[in-house]
Amino acid sequence: MTTPNASFRLPNRGRVDHARPVRFSFDGKFYHGLAGDTLASALLANGIHLTGRSFKYHRPRGIVSAGSDEPNALVETRRGPRQAEPNTRATIQELRDGLVAESQNRWPSLAFDVGAVNDRLGSTFSAGFYYKTFMWPKSFWDRVYEPVIRAAAGLGKAPTEPDADRYAARFAHVDVLIVGAGPAGLAAALAAGRSGAGVMLVDETAEPGGSLLSEPSVAIDGLPAWDWLAQTLAELAALPNVRVMPRTTAIGYYHQNLVALAERLTDHLATPPAGAPRERLWKVRAGQVVLAQGALEKPLVFDGNDRPGVMLAGAAQTYLNRYGVKVGDRPAVVTSHDSAWHAAFDLAEAGARPAAIVDVRAEVGPALTDRARALGIEALLGRTVTGTAGRLRVKSVRVNRMESGRPGAPRDIACDAVLMCGGWTPSLHLFSHTKGSLAWDEALQAYIPGHRTEAVHIAGAGRGPWGIAAALADGAAAGTQAALDAGRDATAQDHAVERDRTGSGIPCKDLPTDRDPGKAKAFVDYQNDVTAKDIRLAVREGMRSIEHVKRYTTNGMATDQGKMSNVNGLMIASDALAKAPPQVGLTTFRPPFTPTTFGTLAGYHQDATFEVTRKTSIDGWAEEQGAAFEPVSLWRRAWYFPRPGEDKHAAVNRECRMTRASLGIFDASTLGKIEVVGPDAVTFMERMYTNPWAKLGVGRCRYGLLLGEDGFIRDDGVIGRLAADRFHVTTTTGGAARVLNMMEDYLQTEWPDLEVWLTSTTEQWATIALQGPNARRLLEAFVEGVDIAAEAFPHMAVAECTIAGFPARLFRVSFTGELGFEVNVPARHGRALWEKLWEAGQQYDIVPYGTETMHVLRAEKGYIIIGQDTDGTLTPDDVGLNWAIGKAKPDFVGKRSLSRPDMVAKGRKQLVGLLTDDPKVVLEEGAQIVADPAQPKPMTMLGHVTSSYWSEALGRSIAMAVVAGGRDREGETLHIPMPDRTLTAKVVRSTVFLDPDGTRISA
Repeated sequence: MTTPNASFRLPNRGRVDHARPVRFSFDGKFYHGLAGDTLASALLANGIHLTGRSFKYHRPRGIVSAGSDEPNALVETRRGPRQAEPNTRATIQELRDGLVAESQNRWPSLAFDVGAVNDRLGSTFSAGFYYKTFMWPKSFWDRVYEPVIRAAAGLGKAPTEPDADRYAARFAHVDVLIVGAGPAGLAAALAAGRSGAGVMLVDETAEPGGSLLSEPSVAIDGLPAWDWLAQTLAELAALPNVRVMPRTTAIGYYHQNLVALAERLTDHLATPPAGAPRERLWKVRAGQVVLAQGALEKPLVFDGNDRPGVMLAGAAQTYLNRYGVKVGDRPAVVTSHDSAWHAAFDLAEAGARPAAIVDVRAEVGPALTDRARALGIEALLGRTVTGTAGRLRVKSVRVNRMESGRPGAPRDIACDAVLMCGGWTPSLHLFSHTKGSLAWDEALQAYIPGHRTEAVHIAGAGRGPWGIAAALADGAAAGTQAALDAGRDATAQDHAVERDRTGSGIPCKDLPTDRDPGKAKAFVDYQNDVTAKDIRLAVREGMRSIEHVKRYTTNGMATDQGKMSNVNGLMIASDALAKAPPQVGLTTFRPPFTPTTFGTLAGYHQDATFEVTRKTSIDGWAEEQGAAFEPVSLWRRAWYFPRPGEDKHAAVNRECRMTRASLGIFDASTLGKIEVVGPDAVTFMERMYTNPWAKLGVGRCRYGLLLGEDGFIRDDGVIGRLAADRFHVTTTTGGAARVLNMMEDYLQTEWPDLEVWLTSTTEQWATIALQGPNARRLLEAFVEGVDIAAEAFPHMAVAECTIAGFPARLFRVSFTGELGFEVNVPARHGRALWEKLWEAGQQYDIVPYGTETMHVLRAEKGYIIIGQDTDGTLTPDDVGLNWAIGKAKPDFVGKRSLSRPDMVAKGRKQLVGLLTDDPKVVLEEGAQIVADPAQPKPMTMLGHVTSSYWSEALGRSIAMAVVAGGRDREGETLHIPMPDRTLTAKVVRSTVFLDPDGTRISA
């Protein structure tokens, strides 16, 4: 049945369900559409073309396209509380019962917008006006200009409430990923799917088919197009190795065939299942990629081409054949390509009365003019369009015959829609993401894919071929080749096509006009209100590169990324420069392909899972013991273990006392761990770290210091040599990923000749630190395969052995200054070993301690923490680690920077100890340090406090700080200004406050 009020709906036509009406609202008024509609098609069915106002001039704007390239019909959609989305493309949003949509960028209403006064002041807002204005008077910027600009900026209203929807994410690996489910994509999927290759076919629309959905008159393999489509989709659905994913947009194409997909899961449902995610982000690693994205229809550039009712001819054909909607009763067609003629023919056969077909070409094929004549459509060849009329909806189009290259006398043609087509341009966005080169095709007068940098195949109109037969053949060939490249045995299948509508056209710049070009409003970029005269102005003002023209005018910088405007802008700029388009260039396309919600990108990272909390295998035991926790990088770590009646201070003091007196146990599993393996492992380590490694014996450890190219400290850790070609590298907890990335960067870009493999093993190993005088006594009962006596297993030794029946890597290292061991066992055994050690350690009054106690114990010994006691500007000498530099090493990362004059200049900030004059005062970390608290403000800051604690062992506070010329200030009193008082502390050169001789560590 026909829905109420849908005056432009054609009964029993299209692929919508005429038996299922859908109620929705737009700007507070209720309408009816059909199941299968988009919001745009439902609005057009109700005779509504006006959907918004333009960004700069607030001109009335209507629906232009039928796809994701839509620049105008951006609306706010709302489902319920905290479920509002601005800038939803009405052409993509599927209609659902209860959908609430509102137009944007207007006040007080869409029909009457006071912002339209900007249109009257258009000459004031020419291209680049913002570079030349708002400069005087200077005082106006903060009080007038900036507040006004900020209030006017942006499209739509950003939500102010937390998003109530859920989002998801998945990873996938597939042999062949095909982007675009039009004829080329479907043929590619059939060829690859039949070979047995794993295939993923994605399309951004709700229904696969592409141009077939708009061309029902075509026959393929003896079947009507829609029957062939149904048969093909049924076959693909039956293949277990093929996944077809509608409502899924490929938003980015990255290195090594990683493609990001945004899948819309529930936006089309009136009542989504409880807890169902709204959208899902896929990260797909594909062996081969086939891009079958087709071509984008270009608008023509003429005065008044933005009026509501002016739209793409291909879009009108889609609304007619796919959705059963006439976009007008009396449309006029303006074109430079054959395809628009067929749109006019379809509309005429559906009952519309096209006013005329206006073609800028002087000649077209006789089959077109004969068909137009048979349908009673006036064909006007060799014409130009010089204007349109109508305030909120186009009422007429002004047409001029071209005479000797100039427009002749005008003629006004009454119409209720203008359907334009400036030809088609291959969709190059995803291919451009790969940094593949583009080539100018002189015959097509368009850019097409050139040199490929990834394992990618381009099929169909996306590389130039036009027509369904050509797309099917090209897609089958691409799918076959992709399957072969993926290691499958594949054969391309031919497809017989009848009634194919092939055609050609010519490219156009802005159409000739008989009016003042300086007053013409011929739009190139609809969303950013960029006109042809803006492009020409940019050229006159010195912009020669299309990238400069883009930034000066903002052409192609809107949410559609220039899908409609880039090529037209290029043609106009090249004409103004009197250069061929390839000499002017093409702008860069960047991800995402279409606007993507922050929710999709965030995925599961929201609310309680906004930031991933990593837990060690021992974390549960600590929680059962009532530990307090703190976040450290991405990990949750036990901070301290309070007993009843203890606050943090008391608990930490007790943990420090008991560890130094007998035995402490600490979960160090979060330390970063990297396995460096290979014949050139030693060479790699020599180049990466400051320390020498070639002479380090198997079974021995060494403190490793890592610098950046600038010579500043990046990370540190203990590194054990397990074999001649294998190192167990530890990093700081927060530096694990950063260090691995740095290593991989050097290995892949600077030293690709080295045979070295790097593997992150951070989560493979659970690490338990036993610290204190009784550490060996506890551990020796559990160790098999190695003698851990002091002489046999000295400090900085490492061995692979068995501990409590578990395979282990045992390090004799200490971060407390006490006798210490670190036991690494497979993470799945971490808690079991911990519980065995805990039970056996009761005889030694064992104590679990957390990160706060670890900080105190290490500070007493002067051990630094990267990122706390360093700030990215300190060298090894600045922190007293010159001993960690291999003096005989010819090179390592950062070595040359260490000899720069500024790196050895007197007065550099250096790490020193501080002892407060009042031993009971614990300084605040981060507090600034000055020499004279009475100096005028702003004071000269000498440095800041990096670490500060109460030391139970020393009975006083201790601190470390970086201070300008610090080591030369031994004994000097410095001042630490605080909000309520100024504190004083004396500089001590050494940061080792406890056991300076190191006798405890060798017990």
